[in-house]
Amino acid sequence: RQSLPQLSNSPFITSGGIETNLIFHHGLKVPHLAAFDLFKDEDTSRHIREYFMPYVELAKEREIGLILQSATWRASSDWGIKLGYTAQKLAAANQQAVAMLTQIREQYKTATTNIVVSGCVGPRDDGYYPSILMTSDESKEYHQAQVTTFSGTGADMVTALTMTHAQEAIGIVQACQEVGMPVAVSFTLETDGNLPTGISLQKAIQEVDSATNSGPIYYMINCVHPIHFSAILNGASWTDRIHGVSSNASSLSHSELDNAETLDEGCPEEFGRDHSALLDRLTSLNVFGGCCGTSHQHVRAICDSCIVRPCGTSKD
Repeated sequence: RQSLPQLSNSPFITSGGIETNLIFHHGLKVPHLAAFDLFKDEDTSRHIREYFMPYVELAKEREIGLILQSATWRASSDWGIKLGYTAQKLAAANQQAVAMLTQIREQYKTATTNIVVSGCVGPRDDGYYPSILMTSDESKEYHQAQVTTFSGTGADMVTALTMTHAQEAIGIVQACQEVGMPVAVSFTLETDGNLPTGISLQKAIQEVDSATNSGPIYYMINCVHPIHFSAILNGASWTDRIHGVSSNASSLSHSELDNAETLDEGCPEEFGRDHSALLDRLTSLNVFGGCCGTSHQHVRAICDSCIVRPCGTSKD
């Protein structure tokens, strides 16, 4: 936790959109997009491990780092209540999700592939259309239980994914600071490049940094296609804080995606090339993953376009 390898700026990948993948490619029912609920059954929990393995294989093939995000995006109290979880059972699900990833880390890490395990924290409300906008104090109180659970596991860090407003992110960072957990913050963006609440990414990052003494180890962008946010990356110093992207496969808006009857996976090759175009605008960018609609094929395409291959390997 004190020397996370991705902070050296060496390339790391992370996974794609786990919930859409489990639903559309594994044929599973995932109520409320709560993948953690699959841990209650041994047969369904194996699908989660199977989901992660292509990313492990890709990282080892390319001799790059890997950040494994736990399947706990919805594993906080409000979502747990909707699924009938007590606080104790919810904590156990968070622990089980991290334990699966620490086992993978110990089994597959190598001298050329560092594997980092991250406890994933999602928003209290919807990741696209938030109706609950908490204060930072409310956010800290709400998210403290999950963050504290992660601090007692083998997780190396916490990632707050699909944050829709700065105050919730501030509360999560403060909760992590209280228990000594490094934390990265990833903001959801709309097709105009702003957060769903309308504020700019620049303002959100600056608000969080100001309130937490630059608490996040870095920031990420998620849940939007690269063509919708590249224009806001103006080369100013605030963009140096952005180290990662987890983009949607589709260039459709969130409302269009919600109304779509099929999964729009876009074109992985174009997806990879669109990420290559970000490298000149984000000089700190070294963590690459995917969000809704993406799979290991999309992350492989990013590797093809953005990450130099080790000697002796060839393109598939």
